[in-house]
Amino acid sequence: MSGEQARETVTRYLDVLNECGDFAAFFSEEVTFALAGTDQETRGPQATEELIRYFHETAFDASVDIRALFGDDRRVALEADFVGTHTGEFQGVAATGNSVRVPYAVVYDVDGDRIAALRVYLPLHALVAQITTSPVSAQA
Repeated sequence: MSGEQARETVTRYLDVLNECGDFAAFFSEEVTFALAGTDQETRGPQATEELIRYFHETAFDASVDIRALFGDDRRVALEADFVGTHTGEFQGVAATGNSVRVPYAVVYDVDGDRIAALRVYLPLHALVAQITTSPVSAQA
């Protein structure tokens, strides 16, 4: 597999994720997910899908705003913004309806046309700050 093919796999995955589609179809049977700086980890397609859906569809109505995507035939790195609205409980904070935009990065291990691992670098403190700040004070 070439670097271009690996990037195409991740690009297609991100498109399906943003459509709230069947993005788990891109996962290998042994896929792992790790949220850097936390003990949050998953193994397997179902657990990984559930955690990603929690972030994108339950706690937030969110999408990925891609800034850059690069890599080689085995690893692809994403620089993006997590963009959306806080719609459900997150980190003990009930839904606020606040808009969020937080920069983050993901490193994907790609094996053939499947994603074998996701390592997410998301500043949770920035995300929590945006959901706990009232929109009026955020605009001031």
